Amino acid sequence: MDSTSGSVENIYVPDAIRRAAKILVVGHFAVGKTTLIGTLSEITPLRTEERMTQAGAHIDDLRGAPGKETTTVALDFGRLTLGEELVLYLFGTPGQQRFVELWEDMARGSLGALLLVDPARLSDTFPVIDLVETYGLEYAVAVNSFDPESRHGEEELREALDLLPGTPVVYCDARDQKSSAQALITLVQHLLQRVA
Repeated sequence: MDSTSGSVENIYVPDAIRRAAKILVVGHFAVGKTTLIGTLSEITPLRTEERMTQAGAHIDDLRGAPGKETTTVALDFGRLTLGEELVLYLFGTPGQQRFVELWEDMARGSLGALLLVDPARLSDTFPVIDLVETYGLEYAVAVNSFDPESRHGEEELREALDLLPGTPVVYCDARDQKSSAQALITLVQHLLQRVA
C-alpha cells in the first residue's frame, strides 16, 4: 500500500507469511469494487475491464454512473499483506446479472465478503445480498459514499437493506486508502468474531 505498489520488491509474498485468506469484494454494477481493490492492493491489480459498447446499452443501467466507459467482465484481483503472517487475496466480482455464473467459483474457499453499497441505489443491492447469503458468506456492508453530507443514518440503511443486527456497517470512499482499509478491517474483525 505504498508508492512501490507493483514493484519487484513486493511481487512475491514474504516467506514469513503462514496464512492466506480469500475475501470477495462484491456489489452491484458501478459501485466501486474495481476502485476499492486498486486502492488497497499492494501489487498491480489484475483487472478484466472491457470497454462498454452499444450491445450492452439496453442491459447496463448507467443511472448513477454517468461517464462510465468500462466494466469488469470476469474479476478483479489484488493482494494485501496484513501483519507478519497473514495475506488477504481480494477478488472483485462483476456487478451485472449476466455474469452471476462466476459467483459459484469465486465464492468457493472465500472467508467472507465486503459488500459495497451505493446509498443512492439501494434497491440494486438486494440481488447481491441474495447471492452472498445463497453462498453462505459472512459479510460486512461498506457504504461507498463520496459525499459525507448526503449520508443516510446507519439505522436507516440497516432497515432499508433488512440487515441482521450483527452485520457490520461502515462508511467508506473507495478512492481513499484509509477509509477503504477501515472497511476491510471491519470485515476481518467481524470474521474473527464469528470463528471465536
